[in-house]
Amino acid sequence: MVPVNQRLPLKQTVPLGFQHLCAMFGGTVLVPFLFKLDPSTCLLMNGIGTLLYLVICKGMVPAYLGSSFAFISPVAAVLASPALGGYAAAQGGFIVFGLFFIVVSQIIRLAGTRWIGVVFPPAAMGAIVMVIGLELAPVAIKMAGIPTAHEGAVAASSVSTPAIIMSMVTLVVTLLATVFLRGFLATIPVLIGVMTGYLTAMFLGYVDLAPVRDATWLAFPDFHVPVFQPAAIAMIMPAALVVLAEHIGHLVVTGHMVGKDLVKKPGLHRSLLADGISNLLSGMVGATPNTTYGENIGVMALSRVFSVWVIGCAALFAILISFCGKFTALIRSIPEPVMGGVCIMLFGVIAAAGVRMLLDQKVDYSQPRNLTLTSIVLVIGVSGASVQLGTVQLRGMALATVASIVLGVLFAMASPKKGSR
Repeated sequence: MVPVNQRLPLKQTVPLGFQHLCAMFGGTVLVPFLFKLDPSTCLLMNGIGTLLYLVICKGMVPAYLGSSFAFISPVAAVLASPALGGYAAAQGGFIVFGLFFIVVSQIIRLAGTRWIGVVFPPAAMGAIVMVIGLELAPVAIKMAGIPTAHEGAVAASSVSTPAIIMSMVTLVVTLLATVFLRGFLATIPVLIGVMTGYLTAMFLGYVDLAPVRDATWLAFPDFHVPVFQPAAIAMIMPAALVVLAEHIGHLVVTGHMVGKDLVKKPGLHRSLLADGISNLLSGMVGATPNTTYGENIGVMALSRVFSVWVIGCAALFAILISFCGKFTALIRSIPEPVMGGVCIMLFGVIAAAGVRMLLDQKVDYSQPRNLTLTSIVLVIGVSGASVQLGTVQLRGMALATVASIVLGVLFAMASPKKGSR
């Protein structure tokens, strides 16, 4: 295992950082594509936000900040109402969201983190982390081009054999690299898998290099001025609760992987403060909101490399390619099934990390409250159940987290002197 503060030689840091870049790239650029924005702006601000995060957290938390999916629905609602002011009005909501995280971070700094054990007891937190991975599983399967049973004959008739070949070659090579390679190669299984899948896609004729040839070497990101519209802000802000739950879950699972309680040191307040400042800056220039990325957590779990220097290298890569049109086009030329094959592994690793949390915390399932918390979180999280609150849809991990908080508080009020394990 490469610990958090270890600085590797440059010849190792560069490919490890590039591996993280490949893992986060698809999700990071997908969100701006949906909003018809320049993805280079998001890459620039994600890179800057990640570097700020590493500095504010004193170089103790290896986390990469990428574009958040939680805001897709409310932003789409804002864009669907021209009277609100378009994407500029959504930017105002992002800035308020960043300020919200900053305020919450200072409240936690003063009030401490003991409440987390009540709101998120181990039986619930482990299940929430499992849901983070499991609810992403259908996304990975769809990206890989694999039909699912509930899609029936329609899916069977639209199966793409080349897509399945690309995704399975990528997945199998990643698995073999993870299990059998030794030394430095064992730390870059994702990069090896993606490169092999990319070569397979080229052999099958599914890589279009024309956009790479047409792209310019130097390209500057687009910037936009925000507008503060109360109605738009009200539509954006409920998604902040979803990101808050996700943030806590990611920090806890990262802490378990590195063997330290990151919630206490450097502290949840520092992590939220860094995320809030990153989102504040992103909103000011027209980028999408950021969040800690599960894909990069999966890469760390596979490679066992937790060095913040590697994460910082990935952030520098993102900043550099935001100004390089050809390199951005090259990364975007990676076929979706290739990334789908890798994500099958990455998202599964995140779910397995939740199981490990339950084992490490020695959760006692002879206690009814623990059994209840885990079962309710899992069923709600993976069942597809959803609740619509205005323009925000709570489902999956978000809805499971709300249910966990309610049950955790009720159990604590019923017997406040009893432990949660």
